Amino acid sequence: MLCGLSSLTCGENGEGPGAMAMRAATDGYNSVPPGGDEGFGSGVDAATAVIDGRGNVLAWSAGARRLLGYAAGDVTGRPAAALLASDLPASARRCLTEQRGWNGRVSLRHMDGGRVDLELLAHPSRGSDGGLRWILVTFTECQPFAGTDREQPDAPFMDWAFTQSPFALAIHDRDMLCLRVNDRMCQMFGLTEDELCGRRLTDVLPGPQYDAIERYMRQVLDTGEPAHRETYRRVPGETRERAWSVSMSPLKDQVGRTQAVWIGALDITEQYGARQRLTLLNEAGTHVGTTLDVTRTAQELADIVVPRLADLAVIDLLDAVLSGDEPRPGPLAGTIALRRVAHQSIFGGVPEAVVELGDVDIHPESFPSARCLATGKAVLTGANDPTFIWSTGHNPARAATIRKFGIHSVLSVPIRARGVTLGVAVFLRGRRPEPFEHDDVLLAEELTARAALSLDNARRYTRERTTALALQRSLLPQRLPRQSAVEVASRYLPASAHAGVGGDWFDVIPLSGARVALVVGDVVGHGIHASATMGRLRTAVRTLADVDLPPDELLTRLDDLVSRLPADADADDSDDAENDVGATCLYAVYDPVSRRCSLARAGHPLPALITPDGTASFLDLPAGPPLGLGGLPFESSEIELPAGSILALYTDGLIESRYHDIDLGFERLRRALTHQERSLETTCDNVLKTVLPDRPADDVALLIARTHALDSDQVATWDLPADPAIVAHARKQVAERLANWGLHDAAFVTGLVVSELVTNAIRHAESPIQLRLIRDRTLICEVSDGSSTAPHLRRARAFDEGGRGLFLVSHLTQRWGTRQTPHGKTIWAEQALPRWDWP
Repeated sequence: MLCGLSSLTCGENGEGPGAMAMRAATDGYNSVPPGGDEGFGSGVDAATAVIDGRGNVLAWSAGARRLLGYAAGDVTGRPAAALLASDLPASARRCLTEQRGWNGRVSLRHMDGGRVDLELLAHPSRGSDGGLRWILVTFTECQPFAGTDREQPDAPFMDWAFTQSPFALAIHDRDMLCLRVNDRMCQMFGLTEDELCGRRLTDVLPGPQYDAIERYMRQVLDTGEPAHRETYRRVPGETRERAWSVSMSPLKDQVGRTQAVWIGALDITEQYGARQRLTLLNEAGTHVGTTLDVTRTAQELADIVVPRLADLAVIDLLDAVLSGDEPRPGPLAGTIALRRVAHQSIFGGVPEAVVELGDVDIHPESFPSARCLATGKAVLTGANDPTFIWSTGHNPARAATIRKFGIHSVLSVPIRARGVTLGVAVFLRGRRPEPFEHDDVLLAEELTARAALSLDNARRYTRERTTALALQRSLLPQRLPRQSAVEVASRYLPASAHAGVGGDWFDVIPLSGARVALVVGDVVGHGIHASATMGRLRTAVRTLADVDLPPDELLTRLDDLVSRLPADADADDSDDAENDVGATCLYAVYDPVSRRCSLARAGHPLPALITPDGTASFLDLPAGPPLGLGGLPFESSEIELPAGSILALYTDGLIESRYHDIDLGFERLRRALTHQERSLETTCDNVLKTVLPDRPADDVALLIARTHALDSDQVATWDLPADPAIVAHARKQVAERLANWGLHDAAFVTGLVVSELVTNAIRHAESPIQLRLIRDRTLICEVSDGSSTAPHLRRARAFDEGGRGLFLVSHLTQRWGTRQTPHGKTIWAEQALPRWDWP
């Protein structure tokens, strides 16, 4: 479909779009034999011709023959004007004079007399002799006028398919010059067809994205393989970013050579948005609600929507949610106080935030957030909404922030789960020019609904955890007892929220003879069951300690108790796994008179000892089995401690929470204890800070004790013969010692107690007999003998001669008791002293 004539010139865009065929015609027209049927450039769907400066045809292609019916010999050397069926347009004549490229519509005469209308491209060039040449090309089949025998009924449909396609279409030759574009492509680029045709894309649209398109075009032209890509950007003809699906396919001739590339671009913004929303929802399912922490869950919601849905997100919750309480059901009306728990922004540091994290913000009834809580439905508003402008005007800081960051669209979504309102999520856009749309509202509601379930689960867990912690702390010592044997400091740290409360405990138990028991234990597992078991074991230890059992025997009795606990549980009401009870325990008894400490352990970590010179080490105690295994014995070890020594008792969570290698945990603890502080409270804090991670995986109990020793003038000891006459002498010696201590008021009662206890030892027990008087926070009177038979308190009848002695002792003293010794027993009694008489 070539048509040329001397008056046809090139056009208004400077360079015609058929450069490939034009160059071929220019470079090779001398090789076409006059009168031959086949000319140069016989590419598919292309008709070309070359005309010299005088308007004569120099070259004629096979495509031109198929289009107009003339063989090359019929037209070469003859005037091209003879092929015109009508005059050239005025623009074409101007281009002839100015020797500029031209493209436009012309009418040519077919060999059979019919008329062919077509789009013609003309490009000026210079031949090898320097003479002017016109290269003419067309890639469009033309339909002859009706009434001729050259009708092409499919041609208009082919043209309409190209021009009216919803795809943006373009064809580029091997030099990547644009040969044809449709209206949609022109609209996309914001250019006219004349501005695009005959030029490379980068000539009219510079930029890296268009350089990339040309690289893909070159790849298709060189390889002959199609290419496809998707991109999201704003093109010149659009006001907002859109998603585009771009396909490139090679156009090949009959022998398979790639002569041009076809480009099709389709706006897939809606499909792209739907995929992005589905992707966001999918990611929210794995990234929101990863923990049972209310604040962290709220922050995860804010993090996932910025920047993919909003430029700023804030999450405000009711205080009841944070404390685990049950908020009142139904929508909330009126002015509402909400606490800011999370926010996120596209800007670092969230500079748009008017309310800081943790602060309470008052939401008036006119606020979009308050309106959505009152209705239970999402509220979409923005800068064009007078109600929104009015509702924010009373807060100058908020109004200034809206102006500064250009916030123009606000979406408030109530956070509701299981019929309960938890708070509100507010999403805002400022830098992103598009306001929230209907699809955005649906997405925000779905995201918030999913997060609401996680928040409510976290709220319920918070309530249960708070209850469990309250139970556990109530089972732990509320106040360590006053005693003179040791100075103590303690810490209990629950595990991180996901692990639940555990069964770690500690205790300090005053014993007879100014002694003290130090206990640390750990029940296996977490939760209410572990806490309840811990309470039972702690009570059992205190009961057994009150009997003054030695450490190894106490652990044996405790092991029997733990072994019986599963049998006591009702297997029908609880899981078998929960009925399995295991525990570890370390029990130590320190005597400030002898400065000796007796210790035994049941599967528990070794205690640490820090001597007064600062040396820290771990005591080598016999390794007893954990409690509950049964059948295996426990052993005690006894050591003498210098006054001022420090014992550190702890549970395994302290040394295992951070280190997989337990030896590293022991070493880190030893180093932390080496740096002694005057205050044991400071020592506890330093140990936890140095050894523990920020979120320990297991709960931790830590008990640190600094030993004291009673001065020699606070203890008086007498060895007594088994002679009843010695009783009076013993009373006299006791009275003299009390006088030296300034305790004259206690002489009478103490004399009666000494008389009764010494007389009983002489009459009913065996030698050796020893009387000891200890002045501590109480006045302690002890009588030891060689018999293991313990006396029993009973009420004497009217005519009984005995049985009134212990009854009298129990009424005259604060408390009394008996304890077994390696060589017999000791009966003791304590009397209260005024505070000012304490040593």
